[in-house]
This record gives sequence, C-alpha cells and structure tokens, in this order.
Amino acid sequence: MTAKRVIPFSPPDITDLEINEVIEAMKSGWLTTGPRTKELEKRLAEYCHTSKVVCLNSATAAEELNFRICGIGEGDEVIVPAYTYTATASAAIHCGAKVIFVDSRKDSTEMDYDRVAEAITGKTKAIVAVDLGGIIADYDKLYKIAEAKKDSFVPGGNTDLGRRIQTAKGRILIFSDAAHALGAEKDGKMAGEFADFTDFSFHAVKNFTTAEGGASTWKDIPGIENEEIYHSYQLYSLHGQSKDALAKTQIGGWEYDIIGPWYKCNMTDIMAAMGLRQLDRYPELLKRRKEIIGKYDAMCDELGVKHLIHYTENSTSSGHLYLTRIPGASDELRREIIIRLAERGVNTNVHYKPLPMMTAYREMGWDIRDFPNAYDYYANLITLPLHTRLSDEDVEFVISNFKEVISKDI
Repeated sequence: MTAKRVIPFSPPDITDLEINEVIEAMKSGWLTTGPRTKELEKRLAEYCHTSKVVCLNSATAAEELNFRICGIGEGDEVIVPAYTYTATASAAIHCGAKVIFVDSRKDSTEMDYDRVAEAITGKTKAIVAVDLGGIIADYDKLYKIAEAKKDSFVPGGNTDLGRRIQTAKGRILIFSDAAHALGAEKDGKMAGEFADFTDFSFHAVKNFTTAEGGASTWKDIPGIENEEIYHSYQLYSLHGQSKDALAKTQIGGWEYDIIGPWYKCNMTDIMAAMGLRQLDRYPELLKRRKEIIGKYDAMCDELGVKHLIHYTENSTSSGHLYLTRIPGASDELRREIIIRLAERGVNTNVHYKPLPMMTAYREMGWDIRDFPNAYDYYANLITLPLHTRLSDEDVEFVISNFKEVISKDI
C-alpha cells in the first residue's frame, strides 16, 4: 500500500531569508568561523540570558568540550539518564570518563532523582540532565542532591582550568543536555540559565537549525573570567590554535601558537548565516509548535492516550517532540501501529530506545532489566510528526489517521 499523501516526520523549516543570508555569507569570502559566527554567539547569549555562548559544529562536540573545560576525564564518573540519545553518554566517554546510567521516574522521561543520589560515589564529578522534548528538567532537585553530597566531593580536574572550576563550585557539577530545548522557559529562566554548563543542538531536525551545529553556554563562575573559558573553547575547537582565522587577518597577525594537539569542531559562517535568520523567526516558530501541540493534546486526551505535558503555569517547552504512549500496547503492537500509520502517509518515530538496549552499552555491561521504568516508557511509545512546515490540514490529517488506527487497538 502506497499512501497518496505523505507527512514527513521532521523536515527543516528553511525560507528565502536563510537562503539569501547563506548566499551573502558565501559572497563575502568568509566561509569558516568569522563575523557571522561571532554575531550569532552574541545574539544567542542575549536570548539565553547568559554572559557568553560559543558556537560549535554539533551538540555532541559542545557537551564534550563542556566536560573537557571542566577537566573531567579518566577516573571520573558521570551520571546520565538511561533514557536518552547516545550523545548524552558518548560525550563523557570520549573524555575517558565512566558513564553511570540511572533509571527514569515511573511514567516519565525524567531521571529518577532518588536513584541519582544513590548512584553518587567519590568518583562522581558530574550529573547530566536531559531536557527531553524541550521540557526543562528539575534542576533544583539536582542542585539539592549535589549540595547534600558536598562534604564528600573532592575537586579534581585534569587541567588547570578544570581544577579551578571544580574547586570554585566545590560540588558535583550539573550539566544540561538541552539539545531539544533552545527557547524553553521555567520559573522565568531560559534554557541555558539552569545548569553549570549547557549544550544545545542545531541539527537539521531541531526547532532551530544551522544544518549541523550546536553551542555551549555556562553560568558565571566566581573567580574565573568568562573570556578565559570562552578562549579555552576556541582552543579546543580549533586544533589548539591560539588565533582563529578572523584574528589572523589583522595587520601583522599571521603568527600563532599551538597550545595543545586538540580538536576541530568549530562552526562556520555559512552555518551561522542560517542561524541568524532562524533566530529572527524563532518566536513565531515556537508559537506555531504550541498551536500544533494544543491540537495533539486535545486528540490524546479524547483517546485516553498519554502524552508529554509541554506547557504548565510556570514552564514553557520548546515543543520539540510529541511523545504519545498507547495504553496497554506491547512493543510488538506499537511496531504494527507505526507501520499502519506509515502506510497511510503519516511518518512517526520513537524517542528513544534506552541506551542499555544498544549494542555498545550492552557490551559495557549494562542490562535493560535494571532500568524497568525506562523500558516501560519506551515499549508503547510513538512520536508524532511535529514541525512548523505542517499546515492545519496536515495536522488534521495526522489526527484523523491516528484516531482511526489507534481506535482499533485501545
């Protein structure tokens, strides 16, 4: 069966504004990191209410550099939700740290905060929360846990800056994987203001895209200048080179040093050009997502289908993913429903298969049977298409087909 009408799952929302800015960037002669990247960093910092942002080539690179800036590596442990995408964990592993998975709360995408507290050892240097779907996690609980364990925390760090950061904080560091959450708010604060260090994703399927791309931001640290932290990101992301291409264009500025044999994960001006115009449009994009979510919520509530709660009195999600859970459905039935919807032209997805189910993490010794809440959430989950290229007619098409397919099974 081939559907006449097909609803794609998550295409990028690109207009002539982005296209023309990319063309102007290419005409300017600045293709790699340059003035547009610096402008995007400045505007994103203002948007997130933080002092500095550094733009990079992915959220994975951003999270990894967050760890490296903080001196986290060999011999350290990092607590991560079992229910997340691999980048949340792999970034810590790239640095040589050991990942410690914790289960979710029952019927929730959030990590079980009691389990987090139990998982802490003398080697724990960081906890990573995930703002899954664009919903900000409970950072107050994480800070309370870190403060309660403060007396047993021994600052470490495999770099001078990392040692100073860990000493200044004097507790386990709180990281935010906010790959989904740019623009989310809670209690009057923006995503980026909550954790000690935060990473965002600008991948093609995200609300805000630079094709590939990501960014890091952080809370001010007493006694450590933000410019020093920012410069360290520049070093790590550009081979350890002491000057970027823009600085080398200054008269007599050809010479540079290599501070360390590091990495190549900077953002280009072509990517930043797209981001600048996306940021202009972003409030309207978020508004449209909220409209679609309202219609999906009404449908799910009518059907008795569980779904994420994106908007409350004190919080506003970025509305990145729409997760539904089919009452009483097994993993096998969920797979059948996904196929039936696809045959009707509605492309869906699953976010996420818990990491202990994946080969790489099973080979590290993790077993999904130790994470029953994460598995139960995954087993009957279907993610509906949610993006700003959906027309009202498209949304109604998704709703009518979802109702018809689901009504046969619940």
